[in-house]
Amino acid sequence: MIISAEKLNQHLNDDNILIIDTRTFKDYSRAHIPGAVNLDLFAFHWIDTSKEGISGFNEQARKLLSFAGIDQNKKIVFYDDKSGMLAARGVWLCLYFSHPDVSMLDGGFSHWSQKNLKTENSQNHFSPSSFSGKINESIITGFEYIQNNLDSLKIIVARTREEFSGKVIRAARGGHIPTSENIDWIENLDPDGKFKPDSDLENLYKFDKDKEIVTYCQGAYRAANTFIALKKLGFSKVRVYLGSWGEWGNKLDLTVEK
Repeated sequence: MIISAEKLNQHLNDDNILIIDTRTFKDYSRAHIPGAVNLDLFAFHWIDTSKEGISGFNEQARKLLSFAGIDQNKKIVFYDDKSGMLAARGVWLCLYFSHPDVSMLDGGFSHWSQKNLKTENSQNHFSPSSFSGKINESIITGFEYIQNNLDSLKIIVARTREEFSGKVIRAARGGHIPTSENIDWIENLDPDGKFKPDSDLENLYKFDKDKEIVTYCQGAYRAANTFIALKKLGFSKVRVYLGSWGEWGNKLDLTVEK
């Protein structure tokens, strides 16, 4: 799920590669990797994980991925400014629809630029597809599943310590889901914005690798980055809580801890 700048550079001219820049259009317009299209994924929040809500999310996501030109036969590479949450969200989305070949650029555009690799500033246009994919229900969860399995799940909060404690409130209520453990997603990265070595990540996530884990944050972007870090380490059962705190913190019937 992670590709180096050197390896991506070797495949820039491949016919079957689709590179997606998930940064803002302003950043994309200044400079981007040759051939990349721009899709700012931060615009597509989803905080309703009821049965109807997930159905709506599936419909929106399929349209979004099709608009971007994703199909099963292409190698998809997402990138951010670093090994960030937007590129991670793109990877998780494709995995959710069982895409066989998707990754994110380690270190993102900052690392690419530091390596003095080729860039361009002309806009590349989308070539839409008709992507459907098979939904992988094992990597997503909603509030009901968490509520019903609190005693058996390992829940990791990818938010800041201030959000976790309730000092910073970004919903009707502050705090966290009961039994949660706070590991800020930024701890996944080294000072250069690349994923830390596995040995360092192992020290962060000292859990049973067969334990079922749920990651969440505010809108399931930072949680997607933690999802990738955990899968990178070989954790076999990891779900992203799609609604995250944007849903849980606003549903007043759900229990909150501070």
